[in-house]
Amino acid sequence: MVDVKGRWALVTGAARGIGYGAALFLAQKGCNLILHARTKEHCEGILGKVRECGVEAVVVEAELSDLSQVEKMLSEIDALGVTVDIVLNNAGVQVAYRNEYLDTPAEDYEKSFKINTIAPMMITYHFLKKMEKTGFGRIVNTTSGIRNEPQQAGYSASKAALDKVTCDLAGKYDGTDICINVTDPGWCRTDLGGSAAPNSPESSLPGVVVGAFVDDKRSGRNLAAGEFYGMMLEEAVEKAKSLPKFEGTMP
Repeated sequence: MVDVKGRWALVTGAARGIGYGAALFLAQKGCNLILHARTKEHCEGILGKVRECGVEAVVVEAELSDLSQVEKMLSEIDALGVTVDIVLNNAGVQVAYRNEYLDTPAEDYEKSFKINTIAPMMITYHFLKKMEKTGFGRIVNTTSGIRNEPQQAGYSASKAALDKVTCDLAGKYDGTDICINVTDPGWCRTDLGGSAAPNSPESSLPGVVVGAFVDDKRSGRNLAAGEFYGMMLEEAVEKAKSLPKFEGTMP
């Protein structure tokens, strides 16, 4: 199992929900953190929490639908002079639930793809170049198991696209110590999932972070959080090793 103590991780969407829990989990294991939110003020709560764990932490901001802001954020991270070994692309958006789904506007797709597909892949490509130089890295992109709901077409299509490009890319790194996987937190009671969701945000752990700890040089798996709920981290890592490659298609 990878020891993350002293390493640096970028967690997008760290201000609340799944990202908040993931960031705190990593901090409790001694991992230093770069915390992303739309505005720095949104991360004040989690910043204080992770620093209580005795780790270093900084906050960056970017509206992920504005790709120029994503580029600026990446430049600011580079300027920190730290080696980012772990990337959790957690941030995402569900634009709308369209009961009249045949009237779904093009804007749903445009915004969904910018935030859920293009921005995380910009981040992925950026840090992969650096991970290739160090020979180590862990990237976990957040997917969704949603299907058969045309009411959420923009969201589900953008996540399916993220699955595809992530898993295609993962095939290039399989067998190296740069591990690229996806995770599905499940339907949780977050701002994105809504109050009617059956699962608490805590149920996503340790599943959404286990990809940071795997040490078997395998990429392309769907580390679905529901399969790990209630496990100790060491047990979760061993289970992750047994999972087959995820083919980038919805289950």
